[in-house]
Amino acid sequence: MLSGSQVARFNTAPSPRGYTLDHAEAAIELSAGYGLVLDPWQRDVTRAWLRRDRDDLWCASTWGVSVPRQNGKNGGLEAVELYMMAILGLKILHTAHLLSSARKAFKRLMQFFGTKVDDPHAKYPELNALVKEIRKTNGQEAIELHNGGLIELGARTGGAGRGSSFDVLVVDEAQEYEEDEQEALEATTSASPSGDPVIIYMGTPPRDLSERGEPFVRIRNAAVTGADKRSAWVEHSADGDVDKMDEATLRAFTADRRNWAAANPALGGRIKVRTVEGEQFRLSPRSFARERLNMWPSPSAAGSPAFTKWAERKIAEPDADWQVAAFGVDMNLERTSVSIGVSTFSGEGMVHLEMAADAPFDEAGTTALVDWLWERCKRRIPVVIDALSPARDILEVPLKKKKMKVYVLDAREYTQACAMLHRAVDKEASVTHFGQEHLDVVAEHTVKDPIKNRPGSFKWNRDSLDVELRHIVAVTCAHFGALKFARRRRTDSERKTGHAVVG
Repeated sequence: MLSGSQVARFNTAPSPRGYTLDHAEAAIELSAGYGLVLDPWQRDVTRAWLRRDRDDLWCASTWGVSVPRQNGKNGGLEAVELYMMAILGLKILHTAHLLSSARKAFKRLMQFFGTKVDDPHAKYPELNALVKEIRKTNGQEAIELHNGGLIELGARTGGAGRGSSFDVLVVDEAQEYEEDEQEALEATTSASPSGDPVIIYMGTPPRDLSERGEPFVRIRNAAVTGADKRSAWVEHSADGDVDKMDEATLRAFTADRRNWAAANPALGGRIKVRTVEGEQFRLSPRSFARERLNMWPSPSAAGSPAFTKWAERKIAEPDADWQVAAFGVDMNLERTSVSIGVSTFSGEGMVHLEMAADAPFDEAGTTALVDWLWERCKRRIPVVIDALSPARDILEVPLKKKKMKVYVLDAREYTQACAMLHRAVDKEASVTHFGQEHLDVVAEHTVKDPIKNRPGSFKWNRDSLDVELRHIVAVTCAHFGALKFARRRRTDSERKTGHAVVG
């Protein structure tokens, strides 16, 4: 019997050292106690989202889930909303594109809390006892609890939540989310009562790339490419690039039932195989790929190419006597690979970049990695890490214990580092590199991802899921370290000149 895969194609949940799944497991147990038993894949979504770090803050500030319709994404959300309201006392704004969708979500929550205060017919009296108020005004539905927990539900087109502050914003039917809605709604969490806001995005691929749905595409691109390291994104989709398939290839791909199972975790359960068989014949291959296989456009729309003159900066023979300036370190989200970039001073105003290491990694090898960096840097050469890199949680403390020069770049410093490397390569010709194939390939596919509300600012993204950004991030950090933190040795002539001036 054909059954859907419970393993997501993408699961980008951050895993900082010391994180806990206690809230996730409690939410799963709570919902089961009230009759909502989650599927394995829904439990994985809950575990991806409800992670807390050592400071008792959410590991991710952006949560997302994308599965084809009728797979049960709302069931997982209900478990999370129930826990956030009843146990954590958080304030939630739940929005949908259509009022009917918001009302359906409201009715499902009333199955837990009852239809009014002191409801004698409430299925779960202990939950109904928490209720302070239930509002049923069309378009302004809400459930408020005595512990401060609150959920307001409405259509985005109706101005839901404007002027109020919430801990959690839910953007359901996010494929219909528009820029002006995003600007208005996401401000509702900027003064989150808990001080730890979260935005949840749920939906399927937009029909086409236009203003409607563009925010969702942008958020999804940043998650699956690894550009947003504070995103917990779970996606069940068929593994293929729909934009690169001709019609014949796409027709064969959509007919492959293994792809049906990969994209639809509820296949063989709440979604019948014969239902999908009918859809395959009724829909065009491209519509079927989008609607049933959850296939997204390639993330090439993230921005313009970062480097147009990277190949021109290649040199054949770096000088072994060039002074090492700085090291940059990055890891993939799973912490199974580490990339280390190195910069050297190669002449007046010039910096040379190379990959010093690109290797498999296991956290058991942390001591060896620290020793490797210590041997090359001691307390003189800077080690630079992006604040959102998975490498930070592993390396920052042990390197600082050795009193090494460790610099962690915040968001503004990192975007500055990206801009400086772009300018050095394309405008100033002040960078060289060795022509290492794995770095060259990543540089070719690196694009500038604009920062919202910061004109001219950008960070790195990629236009292909087949490459990893960690290589370019590592050399970006190394380049920034050379220009900002490293101390260049003066030549003999410079020392003599300096002495003459001082004397």
